Amino acid sequence: MNEAFRALVLNQKDKNVTARFEDLTVNDLPDGDVLVRVKWSTLNYKDGMIVNGLGRLVRTYPHVPGVDFSGEVISSNDDRYKPGDEVVLTGWRVGEAHWGGYGQLARVKADWLVPLPDGLDAAQAMAIGTAGFTSMLAVMALEEQGVSPDQDGEVLVTGAAGGVGSVAVSILSALGYRVAASTGREETHAYLRELGATSIIGRNELTDTSKPLLAERWVGAVDSVGSTTLAHVLSEMKYHGVVSACGLAGGPDLPGTVIPFLLRGVRLIGIDSVMCPYETRIRAWQRLAKELPKEHLSAATTKVALGDILPWGEKILKGQVKGRLLIDVQDC
Repeated sequence: MNEAFRALVLNQKDKNVTARFEDLTVNDLPDGDVLVRVKWSTLNYKDGMIVNGLGRLVRTYPHVPGVDFSGEVISSNDDRYKPGDEVVLTGWRVGEAHWGGYGQLARVKADWLVPLPDGLDAAQAMAIGTAGFTSMLAVMALEEQGVSPDQDGEVLVTGAAGGVGSVAVSILSALGYRVAASTGREETHAYLRELGATSIIGRNELTDTSKPLLAERWVGAVDSVGSTTLAHVLSEMKYHGVVSACGLAGGPDLPGTVIPFLLRGVRLIGIDSVMCPYETRIRAWQRLAKELPKEHLSAATTKVALGDILPWGEKILKGQVKGRLLIDVQDC
């Protein structure tokens, strides 16, 4: 079999990265156990960086980006999958160190896949995608640390109008938490309330890092921003509050002190959605299929053709994408 297909291919010359659509064949694909016809992918912040040649995330060219995808198995050398099975892939540095989902065919290791969970179709799985999967892991971390809906206080979600934040707001609200959504975009306030936010916090309210401790506000937090925002959030956590850190849209630094940890027992939990163990992946996807309101998922999703994706790569880096961007990979 040497089927032809279209893909977005990155090349590098003199340290400049270029992106264009090319015709490839199965023989061009890297080695792997399972050949998948990719139906849907998404645009994440990391995708925006990679497509625009930022961060030196890709070291080997030519390269097909796309950090996640859903699709149908065409052939498999692994007994766990057979032709016709619907599968989902997130993580494992796919789209970064390995060719990803911005091609109509992909060949990957079987260990990187999970079966499409009952209750979701392939498009819904990618409307959730890496961002939503990360959100679910962040919520599960709060639960495992004892944060519950019956506590007196709100759970803060930073970057709430983005891909991770919007799914986190929706999940937490559906589970019965009171959710404070932080955003710098006033035009998203109504959207966030529709997802279940009980209050809206301006992004500029979370920038003061001059004091190690401020008035206690939050029982828990899901932070996808990092930097001064995360440092400020830590200073406002209630006693024994828990923060799930799952992003760095504002920067990788943390200009704070250890005082919140020592004097309030605040816990900072890192969320790694890339190398997450298989059993945890299955549990997270099952919960997403069951607990994420489908009407919220639809409201939070914009669908675009793969052939139209390049301008969106710049938009997501500028904070101009609301919610999730679902890519129709076969439309190229």
